[in-house]
Amino acid sequence: MADAKPQQQQQAAAATAGVWNTVKPFVNGGASGMLATCVIQPIDMVKVRIQLGEGSAGQVTKNMLANEGLRSFYKGLSAGLLRQATYTTARLGSFRVLTNKAVEKNDGKPLPLIQKAFIGLTAGAIGACVGSPADLALIRMQADSTLPAAQRRNYKNAFHALYRISADEGVLALWKGAGPTVVRAMALNMGMLASYDQSVELFRDKLGAGEISTVIGASAVSGFFASACSLPFDYVKTQIQKMQPDANGKYPYTGSLDCALKTFKSGGPFKFYTGFPVYCVRIAPHVMYTYGANLDADDLDILESDPEV
Repeated sequence: MADAKPQQQQQAAAATAGVWNTVKPFVNGGASGMLATCVIQPIDMVKVRIQLGEGSAGQVTKNMLANEGLRSFYKGLSAGLLRQATYTTARLGSFRVLTNKAVEKNDGKPLPLIQKAFIGLTAGAIGACVGSPADLALIRMQADSTLPAAQRRNYKNAFHALYRISADEGVLALWKGAGPTVVRAMALNMGMLASYDQSVELFRDKLGAGEISTVIGASAVSGFFASACSLPFDYVKTQIQKMQPDANGKYPYTGSLDCALKTFKSGGPFKFYTGFPVYCVRIAPHVMYTYGANLDADDLDILESDPEV
């Protein structure tokens, strides 16, 4: 009997450790994503205003400071944090879980780029489906002050936005723009997650960079590829989520494809890359803060480490 209690305690401790190892990628992913959002929220606000035709980055920043004040750069922060708590938690957690399983099946060997890209696509789709309602609330809150006063939605916070959307437009309206949101997330994650891990191998193994240099260098490379892959879908997503019906109840676009075709017809392919420099500046720090907070020494070595880490 004396030996039974310590054994039970060890089993309980092992069970607790097993649960933590399972949820760790999700908790770390959400927390680091929320930290990153607090840093890049002003950049994201400027990016959205550029996409809505408010002018260049300098013009948008100047007008917002003059007309709305410094606090306007953090409008929609509650929705941004909720988005990260749902989208990034599911996205990074899924990516790490799927990566660990793939490495385990690959006998601990590094994964090929094509397999990393596929895992990134899958993780992006999962995260986007979970985070789409919060993303819709974020875009609407960021775009609200660009509308005429009579058309503004005046959401108080993210939860008020979700309540109003579901009450006024139906619960399914929370997933309005989910199509381009999912495609954008898949494209972004294919560019970001796959290129990040590949870049980590390059900077760490081939160039001999230290941990901090590896994170910064890989984040810069990853941010560029993520921006190039995802911005066209991000542009369409913003237009769809922001749109309102006219006096006759007609929306400017019937769907994502209609928006893409009209955009291409009116502005050509480069129209989809409106605000690309600002978008790159937004994505790269987000990658850096996300991975800097989410990755420890074992995570940087995840492709060669024990899959149970």
